Amino acid sequence: MKIAIGNDHAGIKLKPTLIEYLEKNGYEYKDFGSYTTDSCNYAEFGAKVAEAVASGEFDRGILICGTGIGMSIVANKVPGIRCAHCHDTFSARATRQHNDSNVIAFGERVIAAELMIDIVELFLTTEFEGGRHVARLETIREIEKKYSK
Repeated sequence: MKIAIGNDHAGIKLKPTLIEYLEKNGYEYKDFGSYTTDSCNYAEFGAKVAEAVASGEFDRGILICGTGIGMSIVANKVPGIRCAHCHDTFSARATRQHNDSNVIAFGERVIAAELMIDIVELFLTTEFEGGRHVARLETIREIEKKYSK
């Protein structure tokens, strides 16, 4: 599985923990930045990750900013992206099972590194259930088409 990761200046401190987890568990990844604590535009990095996942070059994306909110908003502007902003393991599991989410967003200012890793593990290992959820995803795709003109 190939993972695209990205962050802004407010997500730089959690990134080494994420990278350590990905490397330890044999995930291939690409870091789309940011690489410093200098103030930057989160939307630039969120869009890079979302576009890489939407193109099929990467299977999943992981974003980190101060709250996770901004990154999730920008990622969800890219057609084909279903980004979840998760603070707990239940939501991480459910978003994969029910929504087939392909990007997840975290807030460095609001989550502990250990919990983030627990959530990442569920996000990367939980399968989409299919079934009744397929029709719901098709509705989401239709909504994207309607407003992406």
